[in-house]
Amino acid sequence: MKLAIVFGSAIIAGSAALAPHAVRAQDQRAETEAIVRDYLANHPEEVGEIVKGYFVKHPEAVGQILAELIKRHQSASPGAGGRSVPDRSAAIAANAGALFSSPHQVTLGDPRGDVTLVEFFDYNCGFCKRALSDTLALVKDDPHLKIVLKEFPILGSGSTAAARIAIAVRMQDPDGRKYLAFHQELLGSPGPASWEKALSAAKDQDLDMARIEADAASDEAGATLSEDMKLASALGFAGAPSYVVGGDVVLGAVGLGALKERIEKARAAASR
Repeated sequence: MKLAIVFGSAIIAGSAALAPHAVRAQDQRAETEAIVRDYLANHPEEVGEIVKGYFVKHPEAVGQILAELIKRHQSASPGAGGRSVPDRSAAIAANAGALFSSPHQVTLGDPRGDVTLVEFFDYNCGFCKRALSDTLALVKDDPHLKIVLKEFPILGSGSTAAARIAIAVRMQDPDGRKYLAFHQELLGSPGPASWEKALSAAKDQDLDMARIEADAASDEAGATLSEDMKLASALGFAGAPSYVVGGDVVLGAVGLGALKERIEKARAAASR
């Protein structure tokens, strides 16, 4: 109740700032900000529970916050345009087999493509949902591109459950057509991902559901998740989506144009 009163006062103060009496409005706003600071300082446990409850209901917000922190870190880094990232070419080379040719991965596009794009994603990540259209456009527009998808479930138990079902779909669909339809349905759906929602998306692809549930709990599912998380750690990924394009790393949902630029850069480098 107290917190509601505080936020209500903040709204009133914000409205008052638009009134002609600007000085009085500024005083009200300063007083409200002081009340908020005092409340936060004296009720950290209560505020913590409110924040925790919000993230439980909106796990995608964690990924958005992580992506924003990464973006700010990039902006503060030296280099062209202020968006340089650490050189991870050595880590990519050291893990090339698992990154580009793992038996645990999903491969879309041309399996013998002249350039490979690897995407680490989470089914509960809002930015990954936004980037889905980029991936689909690349599959459609670039016939010589190999796309590898890596499960990176960092946003809670729902993400992990969805990832396990996705792995089970991949195990039952080696050519990737049903997997891509499943992936598009689950990642493109509103709200948080879960075991039940992932099962529903798998059922829509007319798969053997008894086998799906068994495979989701299999050693193969565990090995896939373990490999993907180790790769993400080796590359220093803290948020999703994160990409490897040729020998470079791209962090965040940078958009289709930026991905195409990186792909063409990698293609030009490979042809030298």
